[in-house]
Amino acid sequence: MNHILIVEDEIKLARLQMDYLNNAGFNTSVLINGLDVLPWLQANNTDLIILDLMLPGRDGLDICREIRSFSTTPIIIITARIEEIDRLLGLELGADDYICKPFSLREMVARVKVVLRRVPLNNSEPTQHNFNLILDPYRFKIVTNEHEIELTTVEFQLLQTLYEQPARIFSRAKLMDLIYKDQRVVSDRTIDSHIKKLRKKLAEILPNQELIHSVYGAGYYFESIIKAED
Repeated sequence: MNHILIVEDEIKLARLQMDYLNNAGFNTSVLINGLDVLPWLQANNTDLIILDLMLPGRDGLDICREIRSFSTTPIIIITARIEEIDRLLGLELGADDYICKPFSLREMVARVKVVLRRVPLNNSEPTQHNFNLILDPYRFKIVTNEHEIELTTVEFQLLQTLYEQPARIFSRAKLMDLIYKDQRVVSDRTIDSHIKKLRKKLAEILPNQELIHSVYGAGYYFESIIKAED
């Protein structure tokens, strides 16, 4: 049975979160002060953390940053800050998803289940498939199962970025910064268009595998696979 750590200083909300997660079959623990999170994690194991940003004692983003320095445990950020910069900052610090207050508790449970399916658990082996994927940076090609396909420069850079950090969600803004280093002005839809074309090409050689996934309002991530030697 998966264990969820809830870090929330609003006692009434924390109890509701605990009740909904328990009813969904999860074990839960609750912390209400940001200063207690790191000591608790050093002494206990958990499969996922639901982390409020506005906490007494220590800010949630600082906690997220420090957790990522030693742990890959999935983190879902809960925030009342709806500004885009806070969303992107949280994800770039290593959070796996975010939920904005006020939110549906059923949605929270659904997101927990999605993240746990997507990210390998602490004691689990990484998701594996019956193929190897080889990226050829000299010819801008991908090779798998004795097939190969050519990509454009941008498509290859996109795939390489996502592939090298599987399960990490990259926002569109982050992908634009990494790929368009000349700081040219492009829209979010430019990234969406390239991803669409890249998915179509991957489907030609891997018709039964969906490797690039989208997270509504957050960005894209690459599903973990067995990496081949470069």
